[in-house]
Amino acid sequence: MNVKRILAATTVLLLAVSTFVIKRARAQSPAPTASSMTGPKKASEQFKNITVLKDIPADQLIPSMQFITASLGVECDFCHVQGAFEKDDKKPKQTARKMMEMMFAINKDNFSGHRVVTCNSCHRGSTDPAAIPAVMTEEPKMAMAEPKKAEAGADKGEGAAKENTRPAAEQLFEKFVQAAGGAAAIDRVTSRTQKGTIDFGGKTFPIDVYSKDPEKRISLTHMGDADNITAYNGQEGWLGTPGRPLREMHGSDLDGAAMDADLHLPTHLKRMFSEVQLRGAEKVGDRDAYVVVGQRDGKPPVELYFDEQSGLLLRIVRYGETALGRLPTQIDYADYRDLNGVKIPFQWTLARPSGRFTVRVTDAQQNVPVDDAKFVKPPAPLEPKGPGK
Repeated sequence: MNVKRILAATTVLLLAVSTFVIKRARAQSPAPTASSMTGPKKASEQFKNITVLKDIPADQLIPSMQFITASLGVECDFCHVQGAFEKDDKKPKQTARKMMEMMFAINKDNFSGHRVVTCNSCHRGSTDPAAIPAVMTEEPKMAMAEPKKAEAGADKGEGAAKENTRPAAEQLFEKFVQAAGGAAAIDRVTSRTQKGTIDFGGKTFPIDVYSKDPEKRISLTHMGDADNITAYNGQEGWLGTPGRPLREMHGSDLDGAAMDADLHLPTHLKRMFSEVQLRGAEKVGDRDAYVVVGQRDGKPPVELYFDEQSGLLLRIVRYGETALGRLPTQIDYADYRDLNGVKIPFQWTLARPSGRFTVRVTDAQQNVPVDDAKFVKPPAPLEPKGPGK
């Protein structure tokens, strides 16, 4: 198979898988996993007509589709029959299966089975991989003149000195705790309520966020006559969208929801990771930040960006595992203010490959009564139809 044919095939492949993802994820939700006695269900046990991804955990099927969607930028009905995802009526769906098999084979034969090549390796947000190099549309920037040897040596010495003065990851965790108000003040927080606005898709809506220790959180975006809900009660998480069935959280969604719900996150960072490492320094907006990578047993790593000056957390990047690759979620924190002796962000922006939103808090209260009934999951069983992958 020549390069053009491979790239073309790859395109259709990801188109197919990708297409299914977003609409499928929006409209339907996977059923709960099997009991601990039988272990998690496989995709083929929960969905209809699964042939390639049949042995992956059922709760990874929708995220895997989302990975393709993010890689190609297509909708589900490109290769799926709307309302009958299990059907094989569309040719792109057949091609999609072949392309996934090709991708798995490339990694197996060339990278010892490690997931190095993914849908995004070729597509990068486009349905058609760029097989031809782009022409130069701008003049290249003039290269800086080579420094004199003496200057180069001096620069090297300064760089080494700066490296040696960088704090350890654990020191950055401690600085964050102190910058946020100190461990005693942070650990005294039992609840938090926040009111404000959320901006996404060019529109602004009112939002209320209720948090309660331990690890309970619900946000309600008021969209006219109904609310868009994201909730986590310490064990289960769910998403509610007006006019659509309740969608349960699984896997990385639950992992991220637990982090968001942790009112004592600054004091919990040390115990969250099995290993931490300072990766270097990067810019977050106009701020210089140290980047710490935290490793967790059996879970993807987490990247934390701490302001070099204040020590506050400016950004967190976490990843969701899928059968085809990792999906990133980035949260940027800003506008830290003191609330009863604890500094919290009054603005945050959450960005994923599929979109982003910004929350701006106008009013916040801490250690106030929050009814546990807010975190009770409503009964809304789902019976998803199989996507047929």
